[in-house]
Amino acid sequence: MFIRISARPATFVDDFKAAWSESHIRQMDGGKAIQLVLDQSTGCGFASKRKYLFGRVSMKIKLIPGDSAGTVTAFYMNSDTATVRDELDFEFLGNRSGQPYSVQTNIFAHGKGDREQRVNLWFDPSLDYHTYTILWSHKHIVFYVDDVPIREYKNNEAKNIAYPTSQPMGVYSTLWEADDWATRGGLEKIDWSKAPFYAYYKDFDIEGCPVPGPTFCPSNPHNWWEGYAYQSLNALEARRYRWVRVNHMVYDYCTDRSRFPVPPPECRA
Repeated sequence: MFIRISARPATFVDDFKAAWSESHIRQMDGGKAIQLVLDQSTGCGFASKRKYLFGRVSMKIKLIPGDSAGTVTAFYMNSDTATVRDELDFEFLGNRSGQPYSVQTNIFAHGKGDREQRVNLWFDPSLDYHTYTILWSHKHIVFYVDDVPIREYKNNEAKNIAYPTSQPMGVYSTLWEADDWATRGGLEKIDWSKAPFYAYYKDFDIEGCPVPGPTFCPSNPHNWWEGYAYQSLNALEARRYRWVRVNHMVYDYCTDRSRFPVPPPECRA
């Protein structure tokens, strides 16, 4: 039997708090959903009240509609350590109207990042809520859009490749202006006449080992996310993963020879 340790908050305030610019975070539906606001004065962000070591986190997000160029809506996990940080990132990069929304993922392990991959979403994420999920186990890290895996990063510590295993991470989300790089490498600037910009969140779900918490939890092989069915992509997930990479991936650091003349070791592994 697998152990399920679930935070599953009834409202935002049960498991989250404002991280900055609380005045730009608005609760909706009795706290079951929230709206983040970006205007010329500031963006905003929120964070989980606890950190977790392994598990799964997911949120339903509805992104900024229309002309969102220069904005970034982020959903990520972060160890919040000064130098040797671990981090797992979803970053939704704003677009000019009519262009596809891109999602960038990145992985920091033992303080080293620069592992960006970018996928154009195959739907308009501003029309409705979609579920974005990070699964983090001893075997691999998987980023999902709805039920479609868009990225898998395997644990290859046996080959001396860094993998986050020891530092608990909090769950964060932010909405901010980054028009120096977010849209077409910074060529498309934010149009403040379209402000304020809004992103919406609901159905916050954290299932993992809280830290502080039971010390046996992170190493417990009976946690459901460590189960055999979750140790690798199943056949359907593998097909969907290949479909995304063939049809929707627009950048992969592993194939960027201008940055990495020799592919990083995890790309060869």
